[in-house]
Amino acid sequence: MPHTATFTAVDLGASSGRVITGRVGRAELRLAEVHRFGNHPVRLPSGLHWNAPGLYREVLDGLRAAAAHAPVSVGVDSWGVDYGLLDATGALLGLPHHHRDGRTEGVAHAVTDAFGPQALYAANGLQFLPFNTLFQLAAARGGPQLDAAATLLLIPDLLAYWLTGQRGAEVTNASTTGLLDVRTRRWSASLAEAAGIPLSLLPALRHPGQRIGPLLPDAAEETGLADTEVTAVASHDTASAVAAVPALTGRFGYISCGTWSLAGLELPGPITTGAARAARFTNELGIDGTNRFLRNIMGLWLVQESLRAWDLRDDALPALLADAARAAPFASLIDAGDSRFLSPGDIPSRIAGYCRETGQPAPDGRGELLRCVLESLALAHRATLRRAAALAGRDIEVVHLVGGGARNELLCQWTADALGLPVVAGPVEATAIGNIIVQARAHGAAADLAGLRRLVHDTQELRHHSPSGDRTAWDAAAARLGLE
Repeated sequence: MPHTATFTAVDLGASSGRVITGRVGRAELRLAEVHRFGNHPVRLPSGLHWNAPGLYREVLDGLRAAAAHAPVSVGVDSWGVDYGLLDATGALLGLPHHHRDGRTEGVAHAVTDAFGPQALYAANGLQFLPFNTLFQLAAARGGPQLDAAATLLLIPDLLAYWLTGQRGAEVTNASTTGLLDVRTRRWSASLAEAAGIPLSLLPALRHPGQRIGPLLPDAAEETGLADTEVTAVASHDTASAVAAVPALTGRFGYISCGTWSLAGLELPGPITTGAARAARFTNELGIDGTNRFLRNIMGLWLVQESLRAWDLRDDALPALLADAARAAPFASLIDAGDSRFLSPGDIPSRIAGYCRETGQPAPDGRGELLRCVLESLALAHRATLRRAAALAGRDIEVVHLVGGGARNELLCQWTADALGLPVVAGPVEATAIGNIIVQARAHGAAADLAGLRRLVHDTQELRHHSPSGDRTAWDAAAARLGLE
């Protein structure tokens, strides 16, 4: 790699996507967003789907904009679990289902019971979530698309296939499916059987930093990137975000905060004990053979859906957060993991209903509701990280909160207050940065993970939040939710 070089991250989130270029050098990491677009699911008679061809169209538009920066390579990351099916010719068999579609209701528990809950957890290490790929496939059994399928590709692998013609499954995202053996890090025949699919449906695994191939002629012509190749990154967005955690110590906890909050620890191997399963922790793969021991928390989805229910845009949020800061503390609290908050809809009404059912006053106004949400998320962060540390037998010295939630100073400060630990907020674009630095390393940049994290620490804007005040009120609030 020359002294400095440019790389392009295609970073797809559940509500929006972006194409970002990163200029990387020995002490340089500069980002430029060249394209941003909405990611809107489509509800059809067959259920809730992702508009995968529309996303690909936006990716091509973004890569065309990135061409002016002459990137060396492109990497694609997205959320986990969702997939497209290809027939023997490589054609997509229908639009991929959205993980919030209700088709797995009932199926997930039946499959888990048949396999054995602890046996399943010991095999794939995943927190029970009804939308895991294994359960989606079980729900699709007997359907014409699955019967006709020759290859399953997760969303970033599908886009990489359309760009390069090369099929594969990047391992960090594959680890979200429930079909990967968490210890051997290979596809599991017994888990595929539980899903009702042949093992041959699952493509060869690839690893972060592996070169996938050059763009196909049509994609190269349309984007102007004739000399650019696609590189496998940590294609699960949380894996990329954790790779970009600017930690200078190994004793850190992380919260990748966006639509979901993914909170946990980076460990050398999985923890699949009965206690870890009962605490609803998941084991997913990270870069360099690491294990992401974490729990999914509902996250800022609750805020996003509340804004949508109120017919407000994101630019209304600062004023609402100011109202939340002035609202009475701990007036009402919710379990952010309650299943009623999972599907799209009128989240404010569901929060009010939860509060009434639990003998609490319904939030009186939008600021009060946002305070309820953010305090509840801070308590969920506290409970998750404390439990992770206890299960792993590891102390936490600092918490790194990365992703879009790093902009939310109330959430960051209340997380520090609830935990009694310093919180370092940022970088906001952690997922794109993780994507870019893995590409850069594959092309000759810093050799180890510590070096990549030092680069992020030294070049990106970070905010430091020290715990303030007496934690007695936070302890009492946690007890109200049964989190202690």
